[in-house]
Amino acid sequence: MMKVAVLKETFPAERRVALVPVNVPQLAKAGIEVVVEAGAGEAAGFLDAHYVDKGAKVVARDELFSADIIAQVRTLGANKESGRNDLAKFRSGQLVIGLCDPLGEPGSAVEIAETGASLFALEMIPRITRAQSMDVLSSMATIAGYRAVLLAAIELPKIFPMLMTAAGTLTPARVFIVGVGVAGLQAIATARRLGGVVRAYDVRPACREQVESLGARFVELALQAGEAEDKGGYAKAMGEDFYRKQRELMASVVAESDVVITTAAIPGQQSPLLITADAVKGMAPGGVIVDLATERGGNCELSQADVRVVEHGVTILGPTNLPSEVPNHASQMYSNNVTKFLLNLIKDGNVELNLEDEIIRDTLVAHEGQLLDARMRDILGMGSLAEPDSTSEPESPSKPGATNESETSSSSQDAEANPTDTDVDDDSGEHAKESAE
Repeated sequence: MMKVAVLKETFPAERRVALVPVNVPQLAKAGIEVVVEAGAGEAAGFLDAHYVDKGAKVVARDELFSADIIAQVRTLGANKESGRNDLAKFRSGQLVIGLCDPLGEPGSAVEIAETGASLFALEMIPRITRAQSMDVLSSMATIAGYRAVLLAAIELPKIFPMLMTAAGTLTPARVFIVGVGVAGLQAIATARRLGGVVRAYDVRPACREQVESLGARFVELALQAGEAEDKGGYAKAMGEDFYRKQRELMASVVAESDVVITTAAIPGQQSPLLITADAVKGMAPGGVIVDLATERGGNCELSQADVRVVEHGVTILGPTNLPSEVPNHASQMYSNNVTKFLLNLIKDGNVELNLEDEIIRDTLVAHEGQLLDARMRDILGMGSLAEPDSTSEPESPSKPGATNESETSSSSQDAEANPTDTDVDDDSGEHAKESAE
């Protein structure tokens, strides 16, 4: 029986867990045993007893590394400091599954490859219908978009809805969402539920229908965007002339808004600067900006990662790990994604590395000591690599109790990645609308 180990996250303030108890029986039916580190789910509201009740085993951290598969929210690339403490415990034939910021920290995947373990980067799930149930980025972006609006509502010295009372009429908050991917759509939906008057903008004109379906108004700027998205539905990086004109035109919309939430991010690249210091200055005192792209520089010139900034009377927030602030539901969604991924990967109790399966091929970024992904290799200046044999399978992992020098050479220890996940990528798609409704 294949064994999947669930580690307690060690990234500072990371409260999510890779698998939740409700998914344990589903995996057991597929011949997958689940072992969980003691306390792994406590911060998300899942106690050790809950895992045991569903058939999982709860063990100490060092015992987990004998498992065939290691499931994490944040692997080394998304947990650059604390994640290094587990690196020496990985071994040949083992599979590591989780978020790893592949295009931002490709060198971390090389380090995992050097241990002999295979790395599956869940950020690389392809944007195809069959993979929607495994789409971790969309799941975490949904949580981030929702949470961003709540943070803004708390900071704003006004209420969101219009109220007509004996004491007079209170006008509704004016909310501007920049970037209409999954996070942006969820922000629109949440702001509308709270009663705000919502406008939204995206460089991709095709987003208009989704914006209007949620009751918001699509903002048009006099810009020629051309081909503004890649084949995966992600926004493409545009030229600096385009961004300069965009900032100038957007400043007037920002000035009219009480709340601005920005979600525009380019995978593996610096976030585009959309809101200048002058644009912030043009907002009314008490205004709020929530910049979800600060992990890669931010969309607002004055935002700082995980710092509350007040400039010109405007509060600017730069959270990088909002899903961790809603750990129960974020973990539930992430766990469902991971479970679907595992069930696609494991057939009849055995791992099948079918590289004709786009899901497996695109997410398997390190295998048999090599970095496989072409984009990651290009970022690192590495040469091209011949395609791996589609019939290759990972080596059989060492059995529990077997001696392995690397397993005893490191102590266990102690979050954006993606943000950082979460990385909060501005990822659109037909399923994005579904998530926001």
